[in-house]
Amino acid sequence: MTAPLLWRAAEAAAAASGQSHGDWQASGVSIDSRTVQAGDLFVAIQGPNFDGHGFVVDALARGAAAAMVSRRPDNLDPDAPLLEVGDTLAGLQALGRAARERGSARIAAVTGSVGKTGTKEALYLALARSASAHASQGNLNNHWGAPLSLARMPRDCSYGVYELGMNHAGEIAPLSRLVRPHVAIITNVEPVHLEFFTSLSQIADAKAEIFAGLEPDGVAILNRDNAHFGHLEAAAKAAGVGRVISFGAHEEAQARLIGLAQHPACNCISADIDGQAVTYKVGAPGRHWAINSLAVLAAVRALGADLGLAALAMADVTAAEGRGRRHRIVFGEDALLIIDESYNASPVAMTAAIEALGAVALAPLGRRIAVLG
Repeated sequence: MTAPLLWRAAEAAAAASGQSHGDWQASGVSIDSRTVQAGDLFVAIQGPNFDGHGFVVDALARGAAAAMVSRRPDNLDPDAPLLEVGDTLAGLQALGRAARERGSARIAAVTGSVGKTGTKEALYLALARSASAHASQGNLNNHWGAPLSLARMPRDCSYGVYELGMNHAGEIAPLSRLVRPHVAIITNVEPVHLEFFTSLSQIADAKAEIFAGLEPDGVAILNRDNAHFGHLEAAAKAAGVGRVISFGAHEEAQARLIGLAQHPACNCISADIDGQAVTYKVGAPGRHWAINSLAVLAAVRALGADLGLAALAMADVTAAEGRGRRHRIVFGEDALLIIDESYNASPVAMTAAIEALGAVALAPLGRRIAVLG
């Protein structure tokens, strides 16, 4: 099946204020020559360790439709399809901005100290049950990943979901202004990246930068169980957010957990989602998945998608690689369950992982073993 057209040469040149060489068409966008796909526009980003211009020849050999460059690399065919721009990072950002402006998709942005990638993936699954949806891949959430994810958004999709991350203050605001979400989710504020902050209040302020690009009358979805809810709610109101929807087990949460039955491989949940009673299953175990699913369904409702279909989609949620994915190894009449939590973790994430381990049912002679490094 042929991938749909994403960028024409003239359109990309106009968006990035560049000059196109060749009448090429791209069905994707990539910044990594190792994983470039046939039909991709390869953007030669100059990073701290590598300069993408050194991999343009390789990317074209792998089938890239064209390469965005700020200078012509050595040993390049004179007729090679190119998009020449003044700066490739600025060009990528311009493509992302143009992709955001040319469509009519309803957009959600997700940030938080922990849980943002899983919440983003769950929200994508939920929205895709109603209509065509697009989401950032993996944790492409920084100053390269966010514009790359936007630049990949099909022009005719109905929903977009983007993860925004940060290590330092001032990093999320420009990403939010680029994405311009209609709904912004902050999963929580926890002691993560403390090497770059002197207090949790500063981390809360950095997460609240997501409100900087929120569309007029946009919705903020905040964790009512988190100690920094009041701080974030005040920041949202100061930024002119149209409405704040809280989620959690707290009795005042608008997306409220009513009942939770934790099972070895899933959660069964009853909830009130902004006045609508919902009963559903989340296909990943652990209380943290149950709480974040409330944010997902609140966002679905705020975006105008079908809440019933979204609730059904929660059963398809699975833990990502390194974030709780489960592998069962059978040997003879016995079996070993390995829970992969090897992704770089914070203390709060490790607490959730150990709680999930504690909920695993054991055979009569079974043991639970945590391997930490």
